[in-house]
Amino acid sequence: MNEFLNVALTFPTLPYSVVLAFAVLYWMLAACGVVDDGMAHDGMDLHLGDDGLHGISGMFSRLGLGGAPVMLVIALLAFFGWTATYFVHLFLLQSLPTPVRWLAGSVTAVLALIPAVPLSVIVLRPIRRLLLRLRPVEQASLLGRVGVVASPQVSASSGYATVDDGGAGLILQVRTREGVILTRGERVVLLDYVAEHNHYLVARETDHPALSIQDSLIPGDKEIHR
Repeated sequence: MNEFLNVALTFPTLPYSVVLAFAVLYWMLAACGVVDDGMAHDGMDLHLGDDGLHGISGMFSRLGLGGAPVMLVIALLAFFGWTATYFVHLFLLQSLPTPVRWLAGSVTAVLALIPAVPLSVIVLRPIRRLLLRLRPVEQASLLGRVGVVASPQVSASSGYATVDDGGAGLILQVRTREGVILTRGERVVLLDYVAEHNHYLVARETDHPALSIQDSLIPGDKEIHR
């Protein structure tokens, strides 16, 4: 144990030990929900500013390490770099004179990244596929879709309509403009989504025939259907 700590906490293994310990601590905090784990995007808030962050992500992408959280990439590089440096330090560098050990150790610390990069790429391949499967599907907009009034009437203050979304169908809160009353069974077009009140502004389909969409959804808006 003493020999392990001596090698891990002395140059050239020490820099990798520090980075690896920081990465492990970060992911422990992320697992506890203390910090954002950043799984939904390629990049992390490292307090480097936008230019620094994009620079790191761009560099990793050029090395084939993109498509994963930056801290995960750093953890993998640190782990493989630490492993290579540790064993070179343990079996080759310990017995060297201090000046020579520092020189050889500096070269070893840099060269350790050479095998660390392809090994990290190999490990990240299945992780990237998993992240893509876990990524939420972008919600499609219902604007322009045709619905049918389901409540006794739809006014500027109340009303519901059903919309065929290709599945079980949706029951949406809908409203008309002031003074317009629609009755059950009338076909309507969804014109706008009012997020603060979670309802759609609708009008008769015959009044807006060019806007009605029957067979496709328009990607873009982020409505919340409740």
